[in-house]
Amino acid sequence: MRVMVLHAHPVEDSYNRALCNVVVETLRAKGHQPDLVDLYAENFQPVLTRDDRRRYHHVPENITTELKPYVDRLMAAEALVIVHPVWNYGFPAILKGYFDRVFLPGVSFILEGGDSPDKGRLIPNLKHIKRVAFVTSYGGDRFRSWLMGDPPRRNAKRWGWVTFGGWLPPTYLALYDMNNVTPAQLEAFKDKVRRVIGRW
Repeated sequence: MRVMVLHAHPVEDSYNRALCNVVVETLRAKGHQPDLVDLYAENFQPVLTRDDRRRYHHVPENITTELKPYVDRLMAAEALVIVHPVWNYGFPAILKGYFDRVFLPGVSFILEGGDSPDKGRLIPNLKHIKRVAFVTSYGGDRFRSWLMGDPPRRNAKRWGWVTFGGWLPPTYLALYDMNNVTPAQLEAFKDKVRRVIGRW
């Protein structure tokens, strides 16, 4: 199975990068074909420009030469693992920018039956992606995140479910309070990721 691994952390020796490595190594060991999209290493430009927004609903002109390689990799994937930290109770800006710029009309969804390009019934268009998982780490603890509504978890489970159109919501693997847990707990979470992804 071709699995796109989308990674969003700027530090190559971070714990989050170690989690990404665990995902890639586990997929490869199970005979899958991981395609690592490292947004920072690839210098992905996350800003939705004025021109991007003006052509946003115009398919296929909205897929520029800059974005086409990212769209092609997404459309070739049969599964997706998103590995990222949680910062300020949200996605890193580069990851949010990826969703804004790559999950376009004609890519992640189609508008059907409207009388103009920006109208119509939304039809999910990523149904070829059969499995989705989020692997993430929080600086905040679980209780504090719960008080804030835990937007990343809610987005992953709800937005991800609607976006990919599967029967079940995406898998969500999260380590909370990562700066205060023990080295053994850090390793235990890596083992959990290995076990869950290893069942794919």
